[in-house]
Amino acid sequence: MSVLTFTDRGLYCPAGDFHIDPWRPVPRAVITHAHSDHARPGMGRYLCTDIAAPVMRHRLGDITLDTLGYGEARRIGGATVSLHPAGHVPGSAQVRVAVQGEVWVVSGDYKLVDDGLSTPFEPLRCDTFISECTFGLPLFAWPADSRLRDDILAWHAANRAEGRFSLLGAYNLGKAQRLLRLIGEAAGPILTHGAVEGTTAVLRAQGLVLPPTRQVTPATDLRAHAGALVLTVPSALSGPWARRFGGASTAMASGWMALRGIRRRRGADRGFVISDHADWAGLNTAIRATGAGRVFVTHGYTASFRRWLSDQGLDAGIVATEWEGEAPDAPPDTGPETTPDTATDTGPDTGTGLTA
Repeated sequence: MSVLTFTDRGLYCPAGDFHIDPWRPVPRAVITHAHSDHARPGMGRYLCTDIAAPVMRHRLGDITLDTLGYGEARRIGGATVSLHPAGHVPGSAQVRVAVQGEVWVVSGDYKLVDDGLSTPFEPLRCDTFISECTFGLPLFAWPADSRLRDDILAWHAANRAEGRFSLLGAYNLGKAQRLLRLIGEAAGPILTHGAVEGTTAVLRAQGLVLPPTRQVTPATDLRAHAGALVLTVPSALSGPWARRFGGASTAMASGWMALRGIRRRRGADRGFVISDHADWAGLNTAIRATGAGRVFVTHGYTASFRRWLSDQGLDAGIVATEWEGEAPDAPPDTGPETTPDTATDTGPDTGTGLTA
């Protein structure tokens, strides 16, 4: 019996007649979190956590949406479904599916570090675990938040002393709010791109406590905010929006900043290593905690990580999906830039299918 099957629309549960994070329209979708590669438009019905629901509606509009609290079980057809904390972003979940005594867990995206915003990751015992491995190489080891905070503040202080703005690019759901919480009010008033401000406002309305920010609009007098730290989406770092700030210093906040060459391709002056995904140690810790004898890995360094898990005695396979993880902004046929001394894989996979 297979609790889940792998289709061209996404992970499918025959017993419950639903998909998990499908990338093509389906009648019923169970969603792990509200990032756009996992929560896509066009589904007949959506099911997610009650915490994720406001951002889901903010991003997808008028959708038919039902919710579950963490740990609350629901019978869907012949399957029992429950959602459990993934620690990735506020409201993110792992999906536990039980059919006739067999348990599979779909992790979605996850991290083990408690960011103070997301409900911390909860390890779930299961027979089969489907794990992301965005950063599934030993070279990925995240620095302590205290060090990251000091580095960002030092960069900003140096720019401010020269009268320059500091433009920091980060995903507008999860990472942007994590940076806001981390930096606090130490950098002074923080300006934001509209996409960052919009998502932050939704989360604030849910009770998330964050330092004050001010959205940059066409009417904003930037002279009154000279030298400010500006939190923006990565795509805006190069283009008309960023040029408003004159000779600003630019930086990217991403796990991919641990690799040489990525920052250069992004054209940023600085790179800060931070991710809402598990690093190498986190992936291994999470997988061991499940007790699963079979593990499928998806989006990331899947070939290398699958070999590693097989060497540890696990029945390991690859599920190729259209989930992106933390996109490196690299050509899809090559993946992120790697060097022989630090990598043994060609980069993240693309496409659909199953490699056992």
